[in-house]
Amino acid sequence: MAASSAPPPAADAPPRPGLRERKKLKTRVAIRTATYRLISEQGYDATTVEQIAEAAEVSPSTVSRYFPTKEDIVLTDEYDPLLDAALRERPADEQLLESLRVVVGEALRRSLAHEKEETLLRTRLMVDVPAVRSRVAQSMSVTGRLLCGAVAERTGRQADDLEVRVFSMGVIAALIETMLFWAERGQREDLVQLVERALDTLRTGCTLSR
Repeated sequence: MAASSAPPPAADAPPRPGLRERKKLKTRVAIRTATYRLISEQGYDATTVEQIAEAAEVSPSTVSRYFPTKEDIVLTDEYDPLLDAALRERPADEQLLESLRVVVGEALRRSLAHEKEETLLRTRLMVDVPAVRSRVAQSMSVTGRLLCGAVAERTGRQADDLEVRVFSMGVIAALIETMLFWAERGQREDLVQLVERALDTLRTGCTLSR
């Protein structure tokens, strides 16, 4: 075998996902991409699981195995583990809300740069489709549990401590409301700035003065 000219991976680099995990990720992405395309073309209600399966070249049972409901396809992405890892990599003495401002802001910029149409459609559906909106809180609870773990690690508390849960789920609620606020107003404002405003509100509280 010829020697590779590429530099060896860093000692602390995360292991590359195995073939099985890469195939599963590829299938999830194909299903989600097909779903967004179909919804853009014909609307949410007119898009069926059977159509999604055909467009993604998988069986309907495969779609259901990866995503229990159509709402899950719309709301689920691959960012949670990345956000969790990025938050844990922030300086240990940095204020938690500042760490979140940096990490969430970077994630949103990346999403808007590389998946802008999906992001715009997802947030519009959160406002326009009751089934999607009602599923948002359940979907974000997974992110909330991850955040509890990261917050617990940073603070030295247990992940199920009341203060950890209240802080973490308060952040999640703030992010949900910010996305809804953005979508309800035509997605014209800077979403990253809105998220920063929301996190500042958690930090300083809400005053009556404008």
